[in-house]
Amino acid sequence: MLDRFNREITYLRISVTDKCNLRCTYCMPEEGIPLKTHDDIMSFEDIVKTAEAAAKTGITKIRLTGGEPTVRKGIVQLVKMLHAVKGITHLAMTTNGVLLDSLAQPLRDAGLDSVNISLDTLEPERYSRITRIGDISHVLRGIEAARKAAFEKIKINMVVMNDTTDAEIAALREFCTEKGLVLQLINHYELSREKVNAYTYDRPPKCSACNRIRLTADGFLKPCLHSNEEIPLLMENLEDSIKKAILDKPENGAVCTNRSMIEIGG
Repeated sequence: MLDRFNREITYLRISVTDKCNLRCTYCMPEEGIPLKTHDDIMSFEDIVKTAEAAAKTGITKIRLTGGEPTVRKGIVQLVKMLHAVKGITHLAMTTNGVLLDSLAQPLRDAGLDSVNISLDTLEPERYSRITRIGDISHVLRGIEAARKAAFEKIKINMVVMNDTTDAEIAALREFCTEKGLVLQLINHYELSREKVNAYTYDRPPKCSACNRIRLTADGFLKPCLHSNEEIPLLMENLEDSIKKAILDKPENGAVCTNRSMIEIGG
């Protein structure tokens, strides 16, 4: 389906939880966020129904995000359920990789096609500072498990911050080359500041090329990451809700002040 600016919207990012097992400085506010209750979070059945409706509007790709999607209980079963949705040709996940050591193969067997793994540095101490509580060895084991599981593609998401050095980028680029991974450089941005398209980075995409909408874990559609607009997902009229989100997508992003990054999943 085309939006009002002739962009074909084929990509739905689904946040399955607002919980995370890390506390990355650029994603989680230092004071944390008020977590949703179990009843506030969409059930697997409602997520699948939404995916089925989205496929009817022309969505072909789904990416599971969070928070951290692997902390959602039963995530392998959700992948299996979404894999069976007619019309969805690619199922992906963005993860911090901490739990992939044990989950990579089950996720692949359930039908997950590709993974993006967040890793902003190869320096253990710096990784711990960025994530506040993380141990880089867990992520490195997760990456190896993902390689053994033979996903179609494994991308390493590196957020480039003001204090990221050229040497860090070069080290991660060499690491990815050696292991057959794809390095994706992400320009560090704040949702509360107006988006600037920086063409030296792989992400975020240019507004003119954006082909995605988002579903939050508590059941709201966001036509644009950099906007406060949200559309309640009406379970009795899913297709119309999705079509409205597509048609309400702005030509360019501005600012989002009503949610933090961890609630949207990037």
